[in-house]
Formats: sequence, C-alpha cells, structure tokens
Amino acid sequence: MAGYGPIGHNYPQTLGFLPQNYGWIWLAWAYGLWFPRVGLKSFPETLALADHEVVLTFDDGPRPPNTDRVLAALAQECARATFFLVGRSSAEFPELVRRMAAQGHTVAHHSWSHPMMSKIPFEQAKEDIDRGIAAVEMALNGVSTKMPSTPFFRFPYFDATPATLDLLQARGIVVFGADLWASDWENITPEQELTILIERLEAARKGIILLHDAQTRTAAMLPAFLRYLHQNGYRIVHLVPAAARSAEAPLTSWHHALPQ
Repeated sequence: MAGYGPIGHNYPQTLGFLPQNYGWIWLAWAYGLWFPRVGLKSFPETLALADHEVVLTFDDGPRPPNTDRVLAALAQECARATFFLVGRSSAEFPELVRRMAAQGHTVAHHSWSHPMMSKIPFEQAKEDIDRGIAAVEMALNGVSTKMPSTPFFRFPYFDATPATLDLLQARGIVVFGADLWASDWENITPEQELTILIERLEAARKGIILLHDAQTRTAAMLPAFLRYLHQNGYRIVHLVPAAARSAEAPLTSWHHALPQ
C-alpha cells in the first residue's frame, strides 16, 4: 500500500503504510507533490489508521522532571512516541532531546516560543518557526539549520494561518493536528485525565492522540493509560520520516505493537 493517501487517494509516493509481522508502520514521506496536514481537530483528513491503532504524540517539552517520567513510562512498555518540542526548552535541556532520540522516539517541532501565530506578523511567525527548528536540530545533531531532519511540525494551540501553512508545505513539512486529546491543560487530576482520555478513545476507537509531556498530571497518568491500551488490544503506531529507512535500520525496528 505504499503511496496510499490518508483518505483513499493514491498520492504519488507521498505517504505510505508498510506492513510488518505485528501490525503497521505509518511513514510520512519527505518528498512528493503533496504534503499532508493531518488530524481531524484541525483538518478534514487524518492518518489511515485501522481500528484500535493509535499514535502517541506529546507537545511542549522537553521539561524535566515530567518529560523524564514520560520517557520512563514509555520505556516500561517498550512504546515509542512523537515529541513536538519547543525550541527554547530544547536549547535549555539538550541532553533530554538526545535521550528521546536515543530511546527510539521521533523528535519533531513545535516553534521556538510557543506563540499564537495568528496574533503576530507573518515574518515574526516565520522567525519563530525557523528558530525553533534550528534549536531542536542543534540539541539533537549539533547543527543549527532551518531544514528539519524530521519534517513534522505542530502549531502551538493548532493556531496556523494560510501563510504559515503554505510556508511549511513549500518546505515539505508535514503539519500535524490531532484526532483526540486528554485536555491535560485543564486543572484536572491524573485520574480525571485518564477517564476523559479513555472515554474519548472508546468513542473514536483510533487516532492521533495529543498529550503534553510538560504536564505533571500527564506524567502521572501515562502508565495507567499505557496499561489500558495493552489490556484492550490497542496498537501503538510509531511515526517516522522516510529517511529513517536504511539498510542499517531494518523496517521492523520502527514498528511497535504493545507486547502480548
């Protein structure tokens, strides 16, 4: 099914699923004529996940000690996620960024200072995007560049403008929204957050899940949520850029299904 788009259109080698022994990998190709914007909370299309397949994504990190706790919970279940990192925090905690990558997670981008892009001039928004990408790349690879090694971006507050969307599309960067979230920015307990998230997932049955690794309540809730996924037959789909595929990195190394 390589090259098969998220809602059934056969886009030319832009997106693809690769089957593995225990499930599927979702690959967002960093080339082609069509660059997706996915997540039903913001866009009309989303990833073509099967029933009981979820993508775990985290915003606003890195932020110790909560990000450390999130990484520990994921490691306990051998689960992998995508982290959309704030550049300013990445510059402050570069070792945490490198640890995410070393543990097999996908490191993506979430601006420099987490502004509402629609409230600032385009040139300022562009500078914030570029500076954020450069800071994450410096923390991760020791090179300051505006071209991300992982071409995934999520707008703070999902607040994109036509101009900023066009900017990222011109660079071949996938823009992620989400299909459901736990409302972990609200003043709720970890137990309430878990209940909200499970209820929403039971209704949707699949999707891109938005969480925040900077939140104490989410770090506390995550182990129980991962156990819920395991006990209820969910599979975690790990997002990777196409460039991650190589002879040295077998495809199966990029796939995760919760252990049986």
